[in-house]
Amino acid sequence: MSRKDVVAGPRNEDGIAAVIGLLKQRFGEKFQTGQSFREQHAHTTTYIPAQLPDGVVFVESTEDVQAVVKLCAAHKVPMIAFGVGSSLEGQVNAASGGISIDCSRMDKVLEVNAEDLDCTVQPGVTREALNTYLRDTGLFFPIDPGANASLGGMAATRASGTNAVRYGTMKDNVLALTAVTADGEEIRTAHRARKSSAGYDLTRLFVGSEGTLGIITSITLKLQGIPESIGGGICTFVDVKSACDAVIMTIQMGIPVARIELLDAMQVRACNAYSNLSLPEKPTLFLEFHGSEQTVALQTAQFAEIASEFGADGLRFTSDPQERNQIWKARHNAYWAGRALAPHLNGLSTDVCVPISRLADCVAATQADIAETGILAPIVGHVGDGNFHLLILFDDKNDADVEKVEAFMARLTERALSMDGTCTGEHGVGQGKMGYMQAELGGALELMRQVKRGLDPDNLFNPGKIFRM
Repeated sequence: MSRKDVVAGPRNEDGIAAVIGLLKQRFGEKFQTGQSFREQHAHTTTYIPAQLPDGVVFVESTEDVQAVVKLCAAHKVPMIAFGVGSSLEGQVNAASGGISIDCSRMDKVLEVNAEDLDCTVQPGVTREALNTYLRDTGLFFPIDPGANASLGGMAATRASGTNAVRYGTMKDNVLALTAVTADGEEIRTAHRARKSSAGYDLTRLFVGSEGTLGIITSITLKLQGIPESIGGGICTFVDVKSACDAVIMTIQMGIPVARIELLDAMQVRACNAYSNLSLPEKPTLFLEFHGSEQTVALQTAQFAEIASEFGADGLRFTSDPQERNQIWKARHNAYWAGRALAPHLNGLSTDVCVPISRLADCVAATQADIAETGILAPIVGHVGDGNFHLLILFDDKNDADVEKVEAFMARLTERALSMDGTCTGEHGVGQGKMGYMQAELGGALELMRQVKRGLDPDNLFNPGKIFRM
């Protein structure tokens, strides 16, 4: 990540002025140009500079989205889809100005097909709201990125989270979606069948496109049955490598762990202070197993045996929901706990992902780099699929600090790519990781540009994200 990657694109001042006038006529109070509204729709939760849209329209239906797209397309004005603004790589910034399309009021659960284990929702439905709605059906939606993100945003960024090791990511759990394309028409990428061989997989083309190909208007999702029994626990190790090796062995042995999260000693210290815990300040795994009482007990025993083999010096399991919720609430608050370690510093949250067999090597080398560089950067990760995160704390007003952190980020990414990994396992590219895409994808990046040109020839959908045109 470099500030040099976050540049303002050319602005169509005449077109923007014309569209603002037309949107005011069409949407009335649902269209806002006030400074506070614009600022709320450009925050990035990182040190990436905010780039404000020129107006915000609160859409409530597919017809609203189509009207906005047609007006903006006619006047060549950029459009940026917005859910709840929890993305981490500048995805909601308006690099060339334009209109933020806020989908938060498109918040209806359209259909639940309990017999088929699926549902269809509008993009503004959040994951917590969906699971509250599903509570009496015996079903739940398992993808849990931590933030109470909108499902449209989760699809757009191909989100995952703590449950991904068992239930997969958004690409595995979106059956179909509808989206408004550059001509203002709504397309449907698939039906509800669990598999299809009918042509290109347009669903997965849109999942992870970060709003650069169209505006998602509905998503059809796979659901899961609520487990009969859930067991969770905490396990501490003498060092991060031992914890990672235990994770690798757990996955290679085929134990169907539902969640397995790593916190390094610094992150544990932060969580203790922020969430009022009293965990040993050592590398720690948070775990969870789903199934029947018998299978959960068996999986717990199998993991305990593996953990002891790698020198675990603390192992505590529980089936008490209150205890488990306390553990996972602390995990979900890890970002804020990390920020509280040094409230006077800014935070840069980043992630990489490597094949599970290289996880221990990558984390250990990264810890050595952190120590040598002399930066504050707690580590936490969804290590069951090789994905880990760092919260780098630094003074973003100090050029020397910024230069040091950006050099560290480049080394982190190079390290992951050298291990056949990726520059981002779940945060997405946005603006923050554009500079690494050529090294990761090579010639395939030009193919992505061709897809973009074919579907969005005027580059109006979220321009300045993923790659430069």
